[in-house]
Amino acid sequence: MQSFRTELENNVVEQDIIELEAKIRQFKEGNLDEEKFRSLRLARGVYGQRQQGVQMIRIKLPYGKVTAKQLRRIADVADEYSTGRLHITTRQDIQIHYVDLDRTPELWAQLEKDEVTLREACGNTVRNVTASETAGIDIGEPFDVSPYADAIFRYFLRNPIGQEMGRKFKVSFSSSDADTGLSYMHDLGFIAKIENNIRGFKVMLGGGLGSQPRHADELFSFLPTDRIIPMMEGVVRVFDRYGERKSRAKARMKFLLKDIGLDGFKQLLEAEQKAIPEQSVVIDPSFYPKVKVSEVPIPKIGIQDQVSFEQWKNTNLVVQKQVGYTAIGVKVLLGDFHTDKARLLADLIEQYAAGEIRFTLRQNILIPYVKNELIPFFYNELQKLGFAEVGYNKALDITACPGTDTCNLGIASSTGIASELERVIKAEYPQYIANPDVVIKISGCMNACGQHNMANIGFQGMSIRTKNKLVAPALQVLLGGGNFGNGTGRFADKVIKVPSKRGPQALRLVLDDFDAYGNGASFADYYKSKGQMYFYDLLKPLADIDHLTKDDFIDWGNTEKYEQAIGVGECAGVVIDLIATLLLESDEKIQMAKSTFNKGKWAASIYHSYSSMVNSAKALLTAEDTKTNTHTSIISDFDEKFVAAGKIVLQTGFEKLVLQINQNEPTESFAKRYLKDAKTFLGQVEAYRKLELAHV
Repeated sequence: MQSFRTELENNVVEQDIIELEAKIRQFKEGNLDEEKFRSLRLARGVYGQRQQGVQMIRIKLPYGKVTAKQLRRIADVADEYSTGRLHITTRQDIQIHYVDLDRTPELWAQLEKDEVTLREACGNTVRNVTASETAGIDIGEPFDVSPYADAIFRYFLRNPIGQEMGRKFKVSFSSSDADTGLSYMHDLGFIAKIENNIRGFKVMLGGGLGSQPRHADELFSFLPTDRIIPMMEGVVRVFDRYGERKSRAKARMKFLLKDIGLDGFKQLLEAEQKAIPEQSVVIDPSFYPKVKVSEVPIPKIGIQDQVSFEQWKNTNLVVQKQVGYTAIGVKVLLGDFHTDKARLLADLIEQYAAGEIRFTLRQNILIPYVKNELIPFFYNELQKLGFAEVGYNKALDITACPGTDTCNLGIASSTGIASELERVIKAEYPQYIANPDVVIKISGCMNACGQHNMANIGFQGMSIRTKNKLVAPALQVLLGGGNFGNGTGRFADKVIKVPSKRGPQALRLVLDDFDAYGNGASFADYYKSKGQMYFYDLLKPLADIDHLTKDDFIDWGNTEKYEQAIGVGECAGVVIDLIATLLLESDEKIQMAKSTFNKGKWAASIYHSYSSMVNSAKALLTAEDTKTNTHTSIISDFDEKFVAAGKIVLQTGFEKLVLQINQNEPTESFAKRYLKDAKTFLGQVEAYRKLELAHV
C-alpha cells in the first residue's frame, strides 16, 4: 500500500484510506466483528454484492456534477479494478461492480487524486446530496442551488454527528418550485425561494420511499441560506439520538416523525441549539467555481437524417437561462454505459462545452453550456457514441435499479422488464416517445431504489407461489404517483400483482385506457378520476396464476428457471466478542476526540466523546441482552440497570453526565471537561467488564 500513500496530499483522506486497509486486515484475521466491519466499509462506499467474494463500489458525486478530468479518472478506476461498466444511480452516484475487497483502499486513493470520494456513499450516514440537474441553468430558478448543495456536502463529510446513525439520511435541493429534486420524499428537502430579496429555502422534513412511503412535512416555509447548515446539524443530532437503531425497518427519519409528530420534533430540535457551534453559517456563492465555456471554431458538418435529428431535438434539448446556450440530455438505457464512451464524452465536453456534466435522478446525463450553433455537431458526435437515443426524461425513459443483476435484495429482474417495456413503447406507442407526462419506474424489491412508488406507473419486483408451491417472478403494479411541485406529491397506489411476463400487457392495458379515456388530462388527474378499483378490475385478468406457462417461470433477461433468492454477497467473518469490539471502538472514539480537540475542533471533539460514552454503555447493556434500540433508551436503561443498581458509580447519573452535550455551548473548556468524563467513564466500564469476565 506504500505505493499510493505518499501520493495523497490530504492527510485526512490518507488516514481514512489507511484505516480502511487496516480494518480489512483486522476483519480477515478475525479480530473485528462482522457487523462493525460492515458498518465501517459501507460508510466508505464498499457494498456487498449478490455475487459472493466481490464488492459493489459506490462513488459519491455531490449533486451529480462531474468534470471531464474526474470522468476520466472514474473510467480509469473502473477499467483497473472493475469491469469497465459504469452505472448511474437515482441519487446521482456512479456504481462499479465486481471489485476485490482487498483492492478497495487502492481504488479509493486513485479516485481522490481528482477529488472524487467514496466516503459516506453508503451506510448509516448523510448520503450523497442530490439536486436538480438543471441547477444553475434552470430558466425558472430564483438562484443556483449548486453552491449550497456543495456547502452541505462539504460540511457533513466526515462530520462525527452523522457517521453511525440508526439509518441513512438523504438530502435534496430543488432549483425551483417545480421541485425536480423531489423534496417531498427526502429526509431533508430544500426548495429555492427568495423573500424580500433574501435567498433562502422552503424546508421539507421526514419524507421517504420504501415499503411505507411518507410525504415530508414542511419544517420551514422559508429559511435564509445562512441558517441551513445549523438547522441541518440540529436535525441530524436529533435523529442520531432519538432514531431507532435495532429494527432497520423502523430506523428512518420518517418513522421518528410518525412517532413524535412534527411539533415534538421541533421541541427536540430547539433543545439542541445550544450545542450547535454556529447559529449562522454564511455560504458565499462567489467562491463557487465559475463556468468556463470552451471557445473553438464551429465545425462544419451535415445532418444525414434530418427527421431523426428533429425528433432528437424535440425530446433531448433543455432550454438554458443563459442566452445562446442549450443543455443536451443524454438518455442512458438503465443508467449503464462503459468507460470507452465515458472518455470520449469527457473529450467532447472539454473541447466544445464547459468541461462538466451532471448525472441525473433518472439515471441519465445532462451536458450544459452547449452553444446553439454546436447542436448539430453534438448530435453527430453523440450518435457515434450511441448517446443520441430519443426520449430524454420522457415516458420512454424508464428508471430501473440493478435488481437481481447484482443487488443483494433483488427479488425479480428490474432491468429485464425495463428493457422490454421500452421496446413495447417504441414499437407500439410511438406517441409516448416524446411524452413528458407519463413517468415509469421499476424497483427489484420494496426498497424503492428505482423510486417505483412515486411514479405515474410503477412496478415492484416480487414473487408468486402457485397451488403446487411453484415460485414464479412477479410484479406489483402501482399507479397514480406524481410530483406536483413546491414540496407536494402523491405516492402510487398498489393496484395488483401479476406474473412478470404479463408486465408488458399490464402497461398496454393502462396506456390504451389512458388514450381512450384520458380526455387530455394529465396521467395523475386521469388516475385520480378513475380510482384504484377501476384499475384493479382492468388488470385483474392478468393476475390469474392457475394457468401459468413454462415461460412464466423464467424472468425477463434470463434463460434459467426463476429461483427466489436474496443474495448474501457479504464476506464471512468469524465469531468474536462483540462486547470487546464495542469497547475497542469506544477507545477509538476517545482517540478521535483527543485528535479533534488538539486541532481546535471543539464541537467535533465533544461529539466523539458523547459517542464513546453511549457506545460504552451499549457494550454493557448488550452483555446483559438488553435491547439498544435508540441512544435515549441506552442512556435511560444504563441508569436503571447499572447506576441505580450500584454496579457503576456516577455522582450525577448517566443521563446527566452524557446529556451535558446539549446543555453546554461547544467551548474549549467544555470539550476538555467532557473528554475527561468520557475517558473516566470508559475506564469504569472496562473495569466492570474485566471483573465480570473474571467470575464467568
